[in-house]
Amino acid sequence: MYDYLKGQVARVMPEYIVLEGQGIGWQLYTPNPYAFRIGTDLQQIYVHMHVREDAQMLFGFTSLDQRELFRKLIGVSGIGPKGALAILASGNPGQVIGAIELEDEAFLVKFPGVGKKTARQMILDLKGKLGSLMDVVQLPSAENELPLFGVNPHKHELEEAMLALVALGYSERELAKIKQTLEDDGALTTTDAYIKQALKLLLKLK
Repeated sequence: MYDYLKGQVARVMPEYIVLEGQGIGWQLYTPNPYAFRIGTDLQQIYVHMHVREDAQMLFGFTSLDQRELFRKLIGVSGIGPKGALAILASGNPGQVIGAIELEDEAFLVKFPGVGKKTARQMILDLKGKLGSLMDVVQLPSAENELPLFGVNPHKHELEEAMLALVALGYSERELAKIKQTLEDDGALTTTDAYIKQALKLLLKLK
């Protein structure tokens, strides 16, 4: 079983990156491929191998906490590897863990592919069983609510998406009409997610 791989990021795609090392290009599916940058610097990426009848897939993570939460999530009935990646792409580990411990179903259903049944299953299966992962989150006091998606921490990804849309031929005027909506959408955390949602909004303007 692989624990981590070291190499140079040779390609960044919307769903995965290619890490090149020792003459081999490893295809790694990650929560946010755009968190990595193509370059000659060696990067260490923690990995999880998922084996099924028709495929063997490698998933890559920037931290051990991220990988451990991924492994916990795929152990929940109704959540597969792609679903777990979507959850990690939309919220940091601390947010997800805090929502599980506080039984905040309203927060959990904000994630792609998570309905009320799956949110309840996440809470039943994982609450109180996350061990050392609890170190990455500070639970709020009883009188305070769990911070949801208030201040957007992903402005860099949003700006990258805006530049990409300009390159696709959209005008600054068109983009100005949808930018605030994108900023307020806390479920968007990756450049690719911003681009996809922006295209949907732009189509509605026509």
